[in-house]
Amino acid sequence: MTDRDRLKGIILALSYEKRKVILASGRESDFYFDGKQTTLHAEGGFLVGKLFHEAIRDVEGVEAVGGITLGADPIATATSIAAYLEGRRLHAFIIRKEPKGHGTGQWLEGRKNLPPGTKVVIVEDVVTTGGSSMKAVRRAEEEGLVVLGIVTLVDREEGGRENIEKEGYWLRAIFTRSELVS
Repeated sequence: MTDRDRLKGIILALSYEKRKVILASGRESDFYFDGKQTTLHAEGGFLVGKLFHEAIRDVEGVEAVGGITLGADPIATATSIAAYLEGRRLHAFIIRKEPKGHGTGQWLEGRKNLPPGTKVVIVEDVVTTGGSSMKAVRRAEEEGLVVLGIVTLVDREEGGRENIEKEGYWLRAIFTRSELVS
């Protein structure tokens, strides 16, 4: 069984639910992907790191991966570790939802690893409309980073790819909804 097949099994067992929910986009849906159930699972997290690193291995100049807390946190860390195990330095960073309320008041964690102009890839657990991804892109760019593109664990195939590409960025998905469920 391939790493991809193993990860698919974990996603379907732990992260996919057939039920009515309101998504971050405000839309109602009859299914839900809770990516954190997979990314925080021991084997799931390992496989996520490995497959995300494989997804960006050919991206020229990428120096770091990160995104908006909380969904991106385990993905960025796992991807950074997977890259390091292959001899590549790929730092992780976290974008806060609001600036730190004390001390430096910073938006980014891992800042000292990210000098201005650092080339980064935004990571996500799930993309629906792309709104959260674009918030991460904007915040990263406001912090002086150069965003190359976005990688997600699951693309729900609800317009996110098109919206992201309209903004001039690429999206790579480890899985699309149609690859996971019929």
